[in-house]
Amino acid sequence: MMDNKCAGQNLSLSAKTALLLEAAPLLTAWFRENVRPLPWRENVTPYSILVSETMLQQTRIEAVMRYYPRFMEAFPRLEDLAAAREEEVLKLWEGLGYYSRARNLRKAAQVCVEELGGKLPETVAQLKKLPGVGAYTAGAVASLAFGEAAPAVDGNVLRILARLTRDERDVLQPAVKKEAEGFLKSVLEQLEAPGPFNEALMELGEMLCLPAGKPRCRQCPLQDLCMALAQGCQEDLPLRGAAKPRRQEKKTLLLLRHQGKVALVKRPEKGLLAGLYAFPLLEGHLGPGDILPWLKSYGIPFGPLQELGTARHVFTHVEWEMKGWETETAEALPGYVYADREEVEARYALPSAFRVFREMI
Repeated sequence: MMDNKCAGQNLSLSAKTALLLEAAPLLTAWFRENVRPLPWRENVTPYSILVSETMLQQTRIEAVMRYYPRFMEAFPRLEDLAAAREEEVLKLWEGLGYYSRARNLRKAAQVCVEELGGKLPETVAQLKKLPGVGAYTAGAVASLAFGEAAPAVDGNVLRILARLTRDERDVLQPAVKKEAEGFLKSVLEQLEAPGPFNEALMELGEMLCLPAGKPRCRQCPLQDLCMALAQGCQEDLPLRGAAKPRRQEKKTLLLLRHQGKVALVKRPEKGLLAGLYAFPLLEGHLGPGDILPWLKSYGIPFGPLQELGTARHVFTHVEWEMKGWETETAEALPGYVYADREEVEARYALPSAFRVFREMI
């Protein structure tokens, strides 16, 4: 329980449903008046909704605004994405992170083209059968594209509901999310336009009911209904359990140069940064005494090792601390792709984890 002024008894499901039904017309009216001209709100199709909602997962809108137009220009239809090579798709996704989203999006397009007549399924149940489509994305696409009374519950929505209903429970608990999906669905079933209501909730969480810093409560259309605001504890909610500490990993990165190009290696098809290109990586922070035997094992002459400095990259569950070295080899090492800067920019998807060393090419 919370040791602050927001602690109190959790509302019943019927009370939460009634409160949200009262909020619905206020929220949708606010959205109509304040909707932002985002690129995915132009020329809307079920496919464009799927692409934008996939990109927006765990990614800031500002970043997606740069990627979405060029992705849709390259793959304007499901058929175009289904026919694309994986490397093409990953290259256009480069820097956006969570690359499994891009691979699954392409696989989903292939399923739609090969098995469903080139169309997206229209219901949550059918959409969730597509590769990479979870409950949130299925709900967003089904409601926004096809008008199904389907909830789309993410961190934004959970935050709004926690404040609106003064819910002091941990929003990371599966039971809390499941309950939210249940009473949201009962609300959506009573609305004429469930899609705009879902989109309005998303917009409120992005614009006013903010996760960091102070929420902009005095601009919020729901300020007169918000139970947390009424008690002055809106900044205390939502509650989140302690995050699991990230695993720390040390890596040694090698820039292996040959005739103006550098060595790249394609990572395995499963695991972190699967299927993307990377510079050669060795485990641990190694010095010349450890790196030299590795280089000598190829039987190819090489020049002196030069230290490049360090770089750090944070993933969701792991943090890499990288130490870089470079050398020139007399021949290309077998098993690697060699590329110059122009080729890297045009062809090879190199994750932002390697940005510091990429700039040294």
